[in-house]
Amino acid sequence: MSKSLLPPVLLDYGTEVFYRGRRHSIQQESQDFRTVVLREHETGKLFQAPIDELSSVETLPVATHPDIHAQNEEQQERAERKFECIKPLLDNPQRTTEDVRLRAEELGLHFVTLYRWLKLFETTGKISVFLRQPRKDKGQGTLAPEVDKIVTDTIDSFYLTPQKRKPSKVIREIEKLCAKAGLQAPHGNTVRQRIKALDAFKKTKAREGSKAARDGYAPIKGPFPGADKPLSVVQVDHTLVDIILVDDIHRLPIGRPWLTLLIDVFSRMVLGFYISFDPPGNLSLGLCLAQAFLPKEKWLAKQGIETAWPCWGVPRTIHADNAKEFRGNMLKMACKEYGIDLEWRPVARPHYGAHIERLLGTLNDEIHSAPGTTFSNPRQRGEYDSEARSVMSLVEFEKWFTILCVEIYHQRTHSELGMPPIAKWQEGVLGTKKKLGIGIPPRITDELRLKLDLMPYETRTVQHYGIVWDHIQYQHDVLRRWINSTDPDNPKNKRLFLCRRDPRDISTIWFYDPEVEQYYAIPYRNTSHPAISIWELREATRRAMEDQTKVTVDENLIFAAYDKMQAIEQSAQKLTKKMRRNQQRRRLGLSNAREHLPASPASQVMPQSVAPPQPTRSVVPFEEVDEMPDSGDRNG
Repeated sequence: MSKSLLPPVLLDYGTEVFYRGRRHSIQQESQDFRTVVLREHETGKLFQAPIDELSSVETLPVATHPDIHAQNEEQQERAERKFECIKPLLDNPQRTTEDVRLRAEELGLHFVTLYRWLKLFETTGKISVFLRQPRKDKGQGTLAPEVDKIVTDTIDSFYLTPQKRKPSKVIREIEKLCAKAGLQAPHGNTVRQRIKALDAFKKTKAREGSKAARDGYAPIKGPFPGADKPLSVVQVDHTLVDIILVDDIHRLPIGRPWLTLLIDVFSRMVLGFYISFDPPGNLSLGLCLAQAFLPKEKWLAKQGIETAWPCWGVPRTIHADNAKEFRGNMLKMACKEYGIDLEWRPVARPHYGAHIERLLGTLNDEIHSAPGTTFSNPRQRGEYDSEARSVMSLVEFEKWFTILCVEIYHQRTHSELGMPPIAKWQEGVLGTKKKLGIGIPPRITDELRLKLDLMPYETRTVQHYGIVWDHIQYQHDVLRRWINSTDPDNPKNKRLFLCRRDPRDISTIWFYDPEVEQYYAIPYRNTSHPAISIWELREATRRAMEDQTKVTVDENLIFAAYDKMQAIEQSAQKLTKKMRRNQQRRRLGLSNAREHLPASPASQVMPQSVAPPQPTRSVVPFEEVDEMPDSGDRNG
């Protein structure tokens, strides 16, 4: 089994791990977030080992690691209900066996069942671990699907309302609906147990209002409800950075980059960021979240930075504003899979976004001292020539910004915390003499799967020529058994398969095989086509449609239009700022995409000999295409 399929590494005392292929156990938890003390089982030798070289002992077969996006709604709901049962226990890092017993009694479940669900989730940190487990929760496993739907719908529409109806009335309503449908109604105790299993916060919010829910169930009373420990609440936002960057070839100005930032509200630590010339969207959001959830050793080594950035782990709640990308299906489904509550900033409650907006302002103030800054406004800029003084490329600015976060902001005393963010983080993780910490968060070792979960996705059919996405055909041997397959639930329809892609490099898509529950990299059917981004594809498609009198456009016309656009750029006597920015986006986008999601080995790719047609007429250079909708036509 590859390392990408391993469950998270738990860094608690006594945990068994693999280090350099040999079995060890952790004898002392990390004090510096870099190393732990291990004991080798065979020799009993004690020594320090780097955290990033550890892997988990347990491995899960691929069949127990399905993608929740590929399951039907009923299966997803079952998995979510189990997660809601254990969620209060997950939020309590100092839970005891008695806590588990009390929660089980409250839900009407057997203690062993709840304990097994708890351990199952902690092995992967993903709700999909419940999808293949048999339903043994009392009162739910024996219900027919039609009856289960009536119970669920009635609780949602009849019980979770401001009318505050009693369970007895809900039971009578279910009995009436079942009788009308000719179905056997469930026992009243089954319905009561289902109601007991509801999340207390959500139940109070639906029946008594948001304020009552916040007052009754917020862990602490403070400036931000719930942010009482690391990773309990994080905030994410975008901003256009107050600096002009240059391209890395001509060293000429190309414009301002966008920054996506994620912070931990409890400690004010920067958990992750993403900087690019791409506009805010699913791509920038997904890449920022991936960096935030994963350890940072590889990133710091790439930047040549030795200062620690000891932040990783999956947060409990993500707060975001109401921008389109924060309400898209990608973020919703990723949060559902990893058990994250996704909450949007309430209307007329500006303090909910104050922490990240204040940090973005603080970081931009630091940027105002860098060459090429645009400052905050023209009055502040005065006669300063931002373009003439710009000197940093995007890669150089990434390193500059990392140093700003890790070596300056994290180490400097925060005015509201009274200590540096790094000290607050360590206090929350390791604890103090008066308060226990949460412990070092589990490290996600399934990096590829995490990154795929945070990539844009759509569903596609498999035809004899492969998969078509945005007019482009993709083919691979693994698709052959699924050609023209029908929907198992509705044989009259073609089966739809989950596919993902990195918008920066669409030469490869990732196909989810529902039988082995694994992703495969699927290349272009015509491998002579160049790797391009989704923005270039859309502009080339528009150009190709302008050149044709017929309505339909195939991929050869699209890539021919792309070749013509490239020829115009390369032959231009003087590159415009827009062209240099497009070239920079292309170079960095392709490079970073291949590093982010490595493709399958070349030996697995089916060679093709089809060549695109030669250009027949010239077009003017393309303009930037920044919009990236969440979804499109399912069959290309």
